[in-house]
Amino acid sequence: MTITTCVFDAYGTLFDVNAAARAVAAEPGQEAFAAVWQEVSTHWRAKQLQYTWIRALTGQHTDFWQVTQDGLDWALAKTGQSDPDLRDRLLGLYFNLAAFPEVPAMLAALKAAGMNTAILSNGSPPMLKGAVDSAGVGDVLDDILSVETVGIFKPDASVYKLVTDRFGCDKDEVLFVSSNGWDAASARAFGFRVLWVNRAGEPLDRLPEPPDRIASDLTTVPQIAEAL
Repeated sequence: MTITTCVFDAYGTLFDVNAAARAVAAEPGQEAFAAVWQEVSTHWRAKQLQYTWIRALTGQHTDFWQVTQDGLDWALAKTGQSDPDLRDRLLGLYFNLAAFPEVPAMLAALKAAGMNTAILSNGSPPMLKGAVDSAGVGDVLDDILSVETVGIFKPDASVYKLVTDRFGCDKDEVLFVSSNGWDAASARAFGFRVLWVNRAGEPLDRLPEPPDRIASDLTTVPQIAEAL
């Protein structure tokens, strides 16, 4: 069936989750943080995701801003960073994460081709609005769908169902794009067509539902959507 709707994960897919820590590391007076920023950013992201999974499984939902703060606190403690101003600076930048450079033109191309476009994210609505506004891509997105509508994080099926409910489309009309292997596999199991954006050149996850396509960035999304 023809793809009518392209839906994107936000963090790590459209928006660079390492951008906040990288930017702080480059600031004057942050030499100590610069020595550990990559470790902090890696731990931050890992804990952020782990906490969403645990909360989904245990029925202890909170919004993504809380798990983002909790993940950062763990990462800072792990790396011996105790400056509250550093914490505040990192969180402030995370609220307005930079988009990957190819994102605006790619979304514009999808809209020019007549596609529906949306974000489907664990992010809370204020976080997602901050990132979309910062990237200047609101005019090429038809909607920003947050798990807060259903009160549980990915990969619960009710999250992916938000897309078909919103656009009134069949599952196989949707191309879902994510940089997270687990998210890609879960969306494929739900019934979406899936593109895994493998920026880091990682091995394919050993999960039951492999993606339909794999790409190193988002540049070719319009061509992939047309070909599927």
